[in-house]
Amino acid sequence: MEFLDFGTIFFLVAAVVIFYQLRSVLGRRTGRERPPFDARTGKRENSDTPGDENVVTLPRRRGATGEDKAAFYEAIDAIAKPGSKANAGLRAIKDADANFEPKSFLDGAAMAYEMIVMSFADGDRKTLRNLLSREVYEGFDAAITEREKRGDKVQSSFVGIDKSEIISAELKGTEAHVTVRIISEMISATIDKSGAVIDGDPETVAEGTDVWTFARDLRARDPNWKLVATEEE
Repeated sequence: MEFLDFGTIFFLVAAVVIFYQLRSVLGRRTGRERPPFDARTGKRENSDTPGDENVVTLPRRRGATGEDKAAFYEAIDAIAKPGSKANAGLRAIKDADANFEPKSFLDGAAMAYEMIVMSFADGDRKTLRNLLSREVYEGFDAAITEREKRGDKVQSSFVGIDKSEIISAELKGTEAHVTVRIISEMISATIDKSGAVIDGDPETVAEGTDVWTFARDLRARDPNWKLVATEEE
C-alpha cells in the first residue's frame, strides 16, 4: 500500500482535492516552464523544511530478520545498490514504515513532478499549495507573482519523463526524505506582454534534469509526501 505513500492514497486524496483545478490543465498538458529553482530562468530558491503536520502514532513493523530479511528488502535492493547510502536510507524508511515501496514511490514522484510543473506554468497556486512544503510554496508563489507583474505568459507542453531514479534517502527522526533525479522533455516559450518570445522556443523539445526531494513525517495523519527541495543539474 505504498503512497499511503505516494502510489495509492496520494492519488486518491490528491485527485479529490485537485481534479477540478487540473481538469483544463490536463487537457492541454502544459507545464514546461521551470519552477523558481531553474537556473535557466533565473528564478531559483532553496528550501528543505516541510510544513507543520498534525501527527498521530501509527503501528510500525521493524526490519525483518533471518530468512525473511532478503524478501523484506528485495524491492529496495532492486532500486538502490546494496551497501550504498541510498540503499541504507531506503531500508531505514522501510523499517519505520513497512508499507513503503520504492517503485510505487517513483511512480508517484513522476506524476507529482508533472502536476507541479504544469501548475507552476499555469499559476495554479491552489494545486501547488497541496503538493509543496510551506517554504517551497512561498518561493513558487513569489515567482508566479513576479511573472504576473511583468505580464509574461507561458506557452508550454509537457512531452514526458524519460527517466526517474532515487539517488538518496534518509530517515531524520520520524521524517523520511527521498531525493529523485528526473529527466524530462518539454516544449516551452515565455512570451512578454508585447508578444515577443523572451525565453525558450515554442517549437523545440528541450531536455532537462531536475533533482527533487520529497518528505513525509511517518507519524503524520496526512499520508501524502510533499516537495521540500529542488535543484537543476
